[in-house]
Amino acid sequence: MESHSPVRTSCRTADGLSLAVDLYNASGQPTLLFAHGFGQTRGAWNAAAATMAAQGCRCVSFDSRGHGESDRVPGGEYHMEQFVEDLLGLARAQPKPPILVGASMGGLLGLVVAGEMRPIPFRALVLVDITPRWETSGVERILAFMQAHPDGFASYVEAAEQIAAYLPQRRERKSEQQLRPLLREGTDGRLRWHWDPDLLAGGLVSESERYQPRLLAAASTVEVPVLLLSGECSDVVSRHTVDEFLSLAPHARHAEVPGATHMLAGDANDAFTAQIAGFIASLESVDADEAIEQPATRC
Repeated sequence: MESHSPVRTSCRTADGLSLAVDLYNASGQPTLLFAHGFGQTRGAWNAAAATMAAQGCRCVSFDSRGHGESDRVPGGEYHMEQFVEDLLGLARAQPKPPILVGASMGGLLGLVVAGEMRPIPFRALVLVDITPRWETSGVERILAFMQAHPDGFASYVEAAEQIAAYLPQRRERKSEQQLRPLLREGTDGRLRWHWDPDLLAGGLVSESERYQPRLLAAASTVEVPVLLLSGECSDVVSRHTVDEFLSLAPHARHAEVPGATHMLAGDANDAFTAQIAGFIASLESVDADEAIEQPATRC
């Protein structure tokens, strides 16, 4: 399979921020638009995007505002609507409606856009270990890790040790090269996480559960094909939250990835991308059937 490396580009948001964007296989199709979770970067999709690009897809990944190499909001006021507008703008900028692959926060934003915007700017949705209602204990564990080291780390080795403790299912520790995009060196010489600390301080986090009624309503109005992928060992998504989502979106498909946690793509990339490839094949089959059923045009 041909190897595809990303081309670094950027996108300007409606309110003037610059978002860091990676584009793989610009001439491929269909387009997959990857949206990462809260506290992640576009780097979370590197392996998945490269794999799918090698299979012929056009893949776009980006750092959300306040994350990674994207701009931070002046004054630190983050709101859900900003992220919704950013995702909508990126979707509309693609040559054709993309398939949205959204993990955690990215998946929830995709649900809002697909449930509330008409015409729907996505061809389909892949929700990665997230449902409109989530297990609070799992989210609290994630936030506790993000809040645990406000003074940063003295070295990349120390940061790698903390990540290894947080992700014990991963066999290999992150190298300095892998950690560089995730950490910023401050004027004091200490290394701190890439995200804007104001993301954790504002209402985006403290009031997140008040968005659940809106997310549940959006799920019930999504008209495009949906694939929900959950990790067998996830503490954010459960059988109860999956069943609730499927009752709201009965046309959605669900698959559980064995041995994977909430960090599904990083835990089991081969199984993850195989599920996406199968989903794309099913969409193409439907498109072909619909084309056959169209009446012939007469001159």
